[in-house]
Amino acid sequence: MTCTATLAACAHFGFRSASPKPFEHLSKQARVAAIRHAQVWQPTEVSAMDIWMGPEDKKGFAPNATVLCDYAHQKSGGHSAEFLCAIAPGGEIKVKYGQTNGEVYAEVAATRLLWALGFGADHMYPLTVECRNCPPDPAHEPQVRQRQVRFYPASVERKMPGETMESFLDSGWSWPELDLVSEPAGGAPRAHRDALKLLAVLLQHTDSKPSQQRLVCLHSHLDDGQCARPFMMVNDLGLTFGRASPWNTQSESSVNLDEWTKTPVWSDSGGCVGNIAKSVTGTLDHPIISEAGRAFLADLLMQLSDAQLHDLFAVARFPLRSLGTTPARPMTTVDQWVDVFKEKRDEIVNRSCA
Repeated sequence: MTCTATLAACAHFGFRSASPKPFEHLSKQARVAAIRHAQVWQPTEVSAMDIWMGPEDKKGFAPNATVLCDYAHQKSGGHSAEFLCAIAPGGEIKVKYGQTNGEVYAEVAATRLLWALGFGADHMYPLTVECRNCPPDPAHEPQVRQRQVRFYPASVERKMPGETMESFLDSGWSWPELDLVSEPAGGAPRAHRDALKLLAVLLQHTDSKPSQQRLVCLHSHLDDGQCARPFMMVNDLGLTFGRASPWNTQSESSVNLDEWTKTPVWSDSGGCVGNIAKSVTGTLDHPIISEAGRAFLADLLMQLSDAQLHDLFAVARFPLRSLGTTPARPMTTVDQWVDVFKEKRDEIVNRSCA
């Protein structure tokens, strides 16, 4: 059975589009072949990246803009407070909302960090959303609709350019599958792959199940219809900047300065094993990092200026996350987040994995 509604609506009710995209139903063999010659990084001029404004995207938004939309429906899947909202002309945006929702802040900062360094991520924008004909709390429907509801803080997602490659809906890729990538076959070198693993450890990307990562085809196709440039990216970074937890608990795993501060990058004082334990849904578990991977990420991180780091946490509005929570968890400042980031960067820079 097919669906002729919008792609988002089709997915919401479990249907496929009437006109499937070329890489929607990859065979197991085709998927593995794509992973074998996939890339995970592309060069950027790190020191020149405008982290405050974020990625250039014709469908993007200026930081802290106000967007008017019409309620579509509650977003299924996941546990974050989010919904779909229609904007002109004929498009939909996914809105995450709520002051106590850590994902509103974490995804903006984490995606902009990956983007600035050259790794793949969706584009997240910090906004105020004015939703017409909207329930006051869409994550807990049914409720009486209101003429217009204001959601602040909120963040909106735009997909990274590229065609999704999957064997079934949200099949994604698991972190051990990075080891299937073959440099002799044209895939990413181990240094790039280990750098991505180490960056995920730094961020404490706890909910690392396959659907949180996406295999995409960038740009052109070969004459035989295969993807000329497959790329492995991370598409959901909402549970980051805290401490990885067995059940992906937001309170400790998403924008928690105390937990992030107490969690070292490395699992011991020797060796180069990333300090992240696999959650019940996760696939990233204490990865072994090569010296080439450590050095590659260290070089990228050192190119970030203090001003860029300040913009990273300021544009994502991190202080709002802790505002008015508990007396034992006072409001954090952007400077505190920058200081902890620099401490973690030093852990990576000063380690040797030779």
